[in-house]
Amino acid sequence: MKRYLPLVIIAAVALLTLASGTILYRAKRLPVLMMSKNDMPSAVGAKAIHVRGPADATVTLEEFGDFQCPACGTLAGAISQLEEDYAPRLRVTFRHFPLVSHKHAREAALASEAAGLQGRFWEMHDLLYREQSVWSKAPEVRLLFNAYAETLGLNSDRFEKDMQSDEAKSPITLDQQRAAELGVTSTPTVFLNDRAVPPSALNAPSLRAAIDAAMKVKPPL
Repeated sequence: MKRYLPLVIIAAVALLTLASGTILYRAKRLPVLMMSKNDMPSAVGAKAIHVRGPADATVTLEEFGDFQCPACGTLAGAISQLEEDYAPRLRVTFRHFPLVSHKHAREAALASEAAGLQGRFWEMHDLLYREQSVWSKAPEVRLLFNAYAETLGLNSDRFEKDMQSDEAKSPITLDQQRAAELGVTSTPTVFLNDRAVPPSALNAPSLRAAIDAAMKVKPPL
């Protein structure tokens, strides 16, 4: 940013962060920050889940997250690093659990699902967490999410329609049903090989230790 804008404009942008124009300007610059990953395609349907990593991975990390949850945003960076460090032995599954206390959480979940219908769920997932401090404070997020979709190369008209579609809503509902079955009540909630990780261990060092321990356990014959 400093390379392209004089200090006066930088100051103005800082003061107008919540304004739609500033938010959209930031969104347009996001492709510079995008990181490519080898993503597995997400299924769409009754058993839709979002998975990144090989099916035969030694450890599966299942996260119930809320895109507006600050702790989830912090954990997302740690999980991303763990994916890189443990590939191909770690498989990550993301499930939606938008909290009603977060004004834009459900819309963010719908935005990720709408992106997923065009094959870009994980890109939107990563982008929403990376830019959480911006959109979570915005009074209106729809225009911003549309701008994010454009940065990912999505068809903007289809994206807007898909955000309202049953195809986008259904996976969120299914994930919430699974959360209820497992007794999930807060975010982030993480399971390693179907075992709940204590909230106190939801940090990079503790997760690394838990993954190392899980990798030493021999699978049942």
